[in-house]
Amino acid sequence: MSQWRSTKAKQVLAALLRIGWSIKRQAGDSHKILFRSGWADVVFAFHDGEEIGPKMLARIAKRT
Repeated sequence: MSQWRSTKAKQVLAALLRIGWSIKRQAGDSHKILFRSGWADVVFAFHDGEEIGPKMLARIAKRT
């Protein structure tokens, strides 16, 4: 497994959108429901400037 490091939520969301995920709906600034055909919906609940640590990045990677 590669080394994970913390990353800004805005960068993680941009990467997910580049690989085919789309925002299904949004509640406020932080809670977004992402969808992709053939995959279960994913809740992305982070503010743009928030740091996402290595463990959470691994969870996001596993689900997406």
